Amino acid sequence: MIAFFEIPTNDFNKSVAFYQTLFGEQLALSEFGDEKMACFMKDGKSIGSISSAPSFNGFIPSNGGVLVYFATDDLEGDVKKATANGATLITPKTKIQVEGWGYFAIIEDPVGNRIGLYGEN
Repeated sequence: MIAFFEIPTNDFNKSVAFYQTLFGEQLALSEFGDEKMACFMKDGKSIGSISSAPSFNGFIPSNGGVLVYFATDDLEGDVKKATANGATLITPKTKIQVEGWGYFAIIEDPVGNRIGLYGEN
C-alpha cells in the first residue's frame, strides 16, 4: 500500500552519507530548483527519498511524525552501524509479541528523524 515515502532533512549531505553508510547502497541524487532528493531504489523505481525542500513550509526533520520501518537482514549489526554513524538508539532490538513476526528497533537519525528497522531474527 505504500506508494512513496520522504524523509526530510535540513542537512542533505549528512543525511545522504548516513543512509548510504547504513544500507551500503548508493542513493540516486536529483535536484529540482532548491529541492534535493536522494532516492531509495527498488527494481529500477524510486520507492522513497531523503528530501531537502527549504521552500516547503514545515518540511523539516521530526522524531514525532510518521514512522517508517526499513527491512534488514542484520538488525543488531545495523543498529550498531547506525549509532556508530551518529544515530541515537530510541528502542533497542525488541521481539514483536506476535509469534513469527520478528524483531524491531527504533533509532533517531543524525538530523532528528525517527526511523524503524525490522528483521526476522
